[in-house]
Amino acid sequence: MEIIPHSRPSIDQEEIAAVVSVLQSGRIAQGEQVLSFEKALASMIGVAGAVAVNSGTAALHLALLALGIGENDEVVIPSFVCPALLNSIRYVRAVPVPADINPETFNMDVPDIRKRLTGKTKAIIIPHIFGLPADIREIVSLGVPVVEDCAQSLGSSYDGLPTGSFGALSVFSFYATKVICTGEGGMIASGDSQLLQKIRDLRDYDEKDDSRLRYNYKLTDLQAAMGLTQLRKLPVLIGRRRAIAGRYNEFFREHLLPVPVSPSDREHIYYRYIIRTRHLSKLLDAGRDAGIAYRRPVFKPLHHYLGMTGYPKTDEAFLGTVSIPIYPSLRDTEVKTVLNHLQSILK
Repeated sequence: MEIIPHSRPSIDQEEIAAVVSVLQSGRIAQGEQVLSFEKALASMIGVAGAVAVNSGTAALHLALLALGIGENDEVVIPSFVCPALLNSIRYVRAVPVPADINPETFNMDVPDIRKRLTGKTKAIIIPHIFGLPADIREIVSLGVPVVEDCAQSLGSSYDGLPTGSFGALSVFSFYATKVICTGEGGMIASGDSQLLQKIRDLRDYDEKDDSRLRYNYKLTDLQAAMGLTQLRKLPVLIGRRRAIAGRYNEFFREHLLPVPVSPSDREHIYYRYIIRTRHLSKLLDAGRDAGIAYRRPVFKPLHHYLGMTGYPKTDEAFLGTVSIPIYPSLRDTEVKTVLNHLQSILK
């Protein structure tokens, strides 16, 4: 049986040629390609600069360090998200404070964020979840330093401005199945040159005047060459995602079922396509039997890991949503197969 995976990278001869060119140059570690990748992403976002690192989690870690977050400081994060945020907060010995979500957008709920703020709150990490920008202007206006997590939203915009251009810092991930990929990799962007300088210093431990703790978080030119190629293709990659989402939207509207919310003041890039269901386990099992990888959007909410309660909207989303395949390399025949399978289940 041919399997339709939940996600897969979109790579062709351009990426292969770019990587081969770096290999042939003999200069494969952090160098000119990394610098060019940093400049290209910063220019696209419209900020002063960016620093490439070896993962999105490393980007989160260095962002918190640059903001001076440390032991017993509180950092507000959504519960409906992957554990990378939780881990990065633990790296700096700070206290994670999960917040509930808006059930319509799956992004952090602003009123719930307000309830979580205390005198110890030193930052808010706000992912633009599944490719839909969060209520970023409202969150920035709360007066707490904001780290935008754009791992799933590269290329989206809020009120005409790119996500990643609102917070004190923004972080990106280039994991194999992210919006653009370098295998592994990440970036921190900012309009604050002093924060960027701190991050560049922390990224690499060698040839320093003192022995303060630093890290080996560098990206390689091999990865950066691939990232530059992917970044140039970004409009095409997003266009394909939106085209597939359009077909899904049409199908679900025909069956009088909800489609993902996309408020008029923001542009959704459909990193994930989330559907609501009262039969989660059955749908996951049916997809497995049919060779279609449906997945939970989030493996486990963070408040479950932390043994906490009081997150009704997150629990509702965890128990009643499924992510279906959507990515640029998903073929039209595969889209049809997914829709035919969903049609059979609806019957």
